Amino acid sequence: MARMVKCVLLGGEAEGLERAPYPGELGQRIHENVSKEAWQRWIKHQTMLLNEYRLTPIDPEARKFLVEEMEKFFFGEGSQRPQQFVDPDSPSSSQN
Repeated sequence: MARMVKCVLLGGEAEGLERAPYPGELGQRIHENVSKEAWQRWIKHQTMLLNEYRLTPIDPEARKFLVEEMEKFFFGEGSQRPQQFVDPDSPSSSQN
């Protein structure tokens, strides 16, 4: 039987992660309060941040930025897209 959590992002009960996806206190907090679906949304958002800001994951400043954005995404005001970002899945992005 799947482990269920009250997901902070989805606002209801959903299947939880099997283990903490990140080390330390933040990872434990995510494990207890974030669903698999919400984690996948973060992965997609994080990928967009890496690409749009041209971040290198091994750079300590980039990692610090991503951790701050992850906390905002799940437990804060939300992580915003860069102003110049155009969603390739948006219907309006195909109009030129």
